[in-house]
Amino acid sequence: MTIVANPCQFKIPDWFLNRQKDYTDGKYSQVVSNALDMKLRDDLECLKKIRNHRGLRHYWGLIVRGQHTDYWPRGKTVGVSKKR
Repeated sequence: MTIVANPCQFKIPDWFLNRQKDYTDGKYSQVVSNALDMKLRDDLECLKKIRNHRGLRHYWGLIVRGQHTDYWPRGKTVGVSKKR
């Protein structure tokens, strides 16, 4: 567990870490567990705040990573009641 928590002490290369050039401080770090969830949430909030294209897609609830939007994002599906 110590290698996962502090990989820089064990000479793990920077490209192997999960936080490369952090948005706030520009450092490389390894984040685990709940801190990772908080960092991802903060990143999304930052993207929404600066009105980035990716942030706006997250805000609108649309597909973010370039998938085709032919059939999928036509609104939330609602159960259909059968006519009697």
